[in-house]
Amino acid sequence: MTTANRAQSDSARLKLAVVIVNYRTAGLAIDCLASLHASDTIPAGTRIVVVDGGSGDHSADDISFAIEENGWTDSLCLPLETNGGFAFGNNRGIEHVLAYFGRPEYVLLLNPDTLVRPGSIIRLVDFMDARRDVGIAGSRLEDPDGTAQACAFRFPSIVNEFESEAKLGPITRLLENWRVVPKMPARPSPIDWVSGACMIVRTDVFELIGYLDEGYFLYYEEVDFCLRAARAGWTCWHVPQSRVIHLVGQSTNVTRHIRPSRRPTYWFESRRRYFLKHHGGVYAQFVNLAWLAGHIVFRIRFLAAGKHSNLPPHLLQDFIRHTAPFRRI
Repeated sequence: MTTANRAQSDSARLKLAVVIVNYRTAGLAIDCLASLHASDTIPAGTRIVVVDGGSGDHSADDISFAIEENGWTDSLCLPLETNGGFAFGNNRGIEHVLAYFGRPEYVLLLNPDTLVRPGSIIRLVDFMDARRDVGIAGSRLEDPDGTAQACAFRFPSIVNEFESEAKLGPITRLLENWRVVPKMPARPSPIDWVSGACMIVRTDVFELIGYLDEGYFLYYEEVDFCLRAARAGWTCWHVPQSRVIHLVGQSTNVTRHIRPSRRPTYWFESRRRYFLKHHGGVYAQFVNLAWLAGHIVFRIRFLAAGKHSNLPPHLLQDFIRHTAPFRRI
């Protein structure tokens, strides 16, 4: 069978493409692959592509060896020469699937620091099959012990940038309807955007609005994508019946439960890009003032109580340095 015929044959039964972007976390990616291959977890007609973003540490070889050793014939490792970031890696993975396996109904973007629970991805696909109006959906992310993580969010705004930094009970209660992380019910529910750690996208959405914006190296790319989809008429949902363990921050080394590390420059650049791109410079200035006001309220509260906050080192100084003055995106 020729390559063209094989691609045509596969496309006729291709239900789901899973794209995992790895950078120097081969062990995590292999564990993630193993969880995907547990019984009754992914639907028939699934292809899995692990994109290695130029790790330079034998990650691609290790992942390829694990795929061959375990007989995961539906999976492959796609090595890239450079690390272009989350959006860049996912876009290359999607392009590879389309070029060699045909058009899937859905694309699942999955972090390497995740372990999908049995049946979780099938439940996510079944939800999408039943709701043709939904363009994007996300799983419930949780700790290994089942504790829920924040994974469904409202779009960033002036109000919730202030509330999320202030973290003060009366303010939070007053601004409950604007909080970035709302209380989510135990049933599938609409939401503005979901975490890119486990996000399924109807392929029709990519065809309408394009791929992820590669101007983001890491962070805010899924917020950007969900906002573009919403403006094009697609809804986004949180599906808690699809449960995925997320080993928070182990693939990026940014978010830690015990001792947060210094926030990298690309986080500030991504945040700036998002607000300038979608709301303009004046709005972005007000958003930054709201963040600063909330942050100062938080610091004053902790100083008055004689407590030590668990903030990333130099956060306030870094924020001021990277957000004023604005630079062009």
